[in-house]
Amino acid sequence: MTDVLPTEFFTSPGPSPHGATAEIRSRCPVHRIDYPPGTRSYAVLGHKEVEEGLGDPRLSKEVENLPARYRDKAMASSLLMVRNLGFADPPSHARLRKPISRAFLPGRIAALRPRIQEVVDDLIDRFPESGQVELLSAFALPLPLIVICEYLGIPTEDRPLFQRWGYVLSQDPFHVDEAELKAATDEFVDYFTELAARRASDLRHDLMSELVRAKVDGVFSEREMLSTTLLLIIAGHKTVANMIGNGTAVLLAHPEQLRLLRDRPELVGSAVEEILRFEGSASWASLRVAAEDVALGEVRIPKGSFVHLSLSSAGHDPEVYEDPERFDITRSPNRHLGFGHGPHFCLGAPLGRLQGEIAFTTLLRRLPRFELAVPPEEVSWLSDSSLSRGLQALPLRVLERMPR
Repeated sequence: MTDVLPTEFFTSPGPSPHGATAEIRSRCPVHRIDYPPGTRSYAVLGHKEVEEGLGDPRLSKEVENLPARYRDKAMASSLLMVRNLGFADPPSHARLRKPISRAFLPGRIAALRPRIQEVVDDLIDRFPESGQVELLSAFALPLPLIVICEYLGIPTEDRPLFQRWGYVLSQDPFHVDEAELKAATDEFVDYFTELAARRASDLRHDLMSELVRAKVDGVFSEREMLSTTLLLIIAGHKTVANMIGNGTAVLLAHPEQLRLLRDRPELVGSAVEEILRFEGSASWASLRVAAEDVALGEVRIPKGSFVHLSLSSAGHDPEVYEDPERFDITRSPNRHLGFGHGPHFCLGAPLGRLQGEIAFTTLLRRLPRFELAVPPEEVSWLSDSSLSRGLQALPLRVLERMPR
């Protein structure tokens, strides 16, 4: 390991990064990377090493372990990173995870199926019977936003606020306009402080009430409650939207797999897993810093280094997946890392999977014929300072729309 990967390897991977990443990974599964610029940081690319890193308690998720100037900036400006279950180490992690884990038990998620189906059909009803539709703004983004806001118990008319806040507040606090970040944070805090105060006298069976109960019972501080709320909105919205947008684009690029899924809708669960492996919603796992010296892939990572675990690269590692560049909705086994691994495995994975299965099944049933409305090379990937992997837009031409 001698070369240092450029910042753009992290921030702007482009539409087809997997071939270039494969060559770099084949030389060594761990590389120095210039991100954040000017820091001692490492990109972990091999599946084995990423999986080890996800479960290694020496890779801390707490901002207190960041180098001083990044720690101070994150603590001052990032509500997302201070503090919630996504950015906590044991024992705080278990304390922060337990109060909301009840809301993601399989039975409670399964009970959401009829409502999710209704939302999916309502959105498709607004598509033209024939004509052009932009799938992200018309379907992929509003679906999970409606679902997570309803599950939190947030008033319908306020949903547009969360799309904007979620976009701004999910950005890397080291590479986003501080004034914009502060303004969005202040608006978010004011809104949810007032909502939580109202909910405290009207506790219900929704996710917001679980958060308020945890604060009232002294399990969460006020800031932890607000930070956890923000994490749930971002994780429950942006990642699911990316899964639907990315998955539709990948299916259109592999028409034989699209036909197979139309013919055999019972494969939708397997298809969702393959989409998450092949072109998942997140390129990178969330922040980690070495709290002590660590070795991954025989590379020594010194204490205080940023450690970036590439979920995207891990999903294309030929050491684990036979012919990883083949998109195959029948692939089995398919133990990808799209939802993480270890103590920080995504709490909302059952809800994300359920939305994906309903969305793809219903889209393919109700739109028996649709195609890209632009040449494939004009479909552009979003390059922002967040960890996610998603499209800027996906214009489709609907040739037929069936009734619900």
